[in-house]
Amino acid sequence: MAPPPRKFQTLSEFRGIGRRPISRRALLGGTAALGLLGAAGCSKAPAEGKVEGGDLLERLRDRGTVRVGIASEPPFGYINSEGEAAGEAPDIAKVIFQRLGVPNIEPVPTEFSALIPGLQAQQFDCVSAGMYINPTRCAQVLFSDPDYLMLDAFIVPEGNPKNIRTYQDVKEQGLRLASGEAYAEVAYAKDAGISDILILPDQVAGLDAVVQGRVDAFAGTNITVQAVVKGNDRADGTEPFQPTLGGEPAYGAGGFAFRLSEKNLRDAFNRELHKLKEDDYKELLQIVEPYGFTRAEMTDLTAEELCA
Repeated sequence: MAPPPRKFQTLSEFRGIGRRPISRRALLGGTAALGLLGAAGCSKAPAEGKVEGGDLLERLRDRGTVRVGIASEPPFGYINSEGEAAGEAPDIAKVIFQRLGVPNIEPVPTEFSALIPGLQAQQFDCVSAGMYINPTRCAQVLFSDPDYLMLDAFIVPEGNPKNIRTYQDVKEQGLRLASGEAYAEVAYAKDAGISDILILPDQVAGLDAVVQGRVDAFAGTNITVQAVVKGNDRADGTEPFQPTLGGEPAYGAGGFAFRLSEKNLRDAFNRELHKLKEDDYKELLQIVEPYGFTRAEMTDLTAEELCA
């Protein structure tokens, strides 16, 4: 298993002092690829760009249940064998919403590319899927502050026979690459000049494609890649690396998404998230460590910075 990547912990590092590596998955950082996240309207939602306070938190407390949109992407979020929401994001949501007076979590599984449209259409109350925070998405939803930062990696055949380490390696060798639907890695690959990209449902399908020889590599987040190749003797995960977009490092930080009309709920959620980060992330780490997250993935960046 690849060693955990080093993460920026301060704002000055995030802004690029030294330009040292750091990043992760569905951030489509200002590229046309973000069109995959097309908005679905709702008559009760505010006009685009308009933020209101909202009373959803009070309604959730009365109801006792919050509906969370998740995509099937372990370890970020998925439905376990008992039919319950599991993963780092749903487990964080369970703790925070309980502290907000909402004891029950109702998972609403959907495709990753349908999470923002589903949220806007009020099919669920928040997105709990480790979604990357970027300016294009920030125009559509309100994000909590991030709960992690992540680098990228590839699923490759055992031993990595073609020595694939970056998107440029794929481009220069004319190799066949796959990634997930609405994954940030699609934008990173296109930015590197790779046009032949096989889009698959998730990392499990990506593992199958690599093992079967249909593609040379599957691009995903480091933690997703390492989780899916664990125990498989026909595929490996590469060392984590820093992707770029437009010649700049692409910072992959994931958080929870709320409708633009529900700033009060987002702010209350953020306050509880910050409490989990106290004492050097001690309580947050207790929640996410079972899913492979470490101190290296923790961050004090804010949604405001990432949205800018």
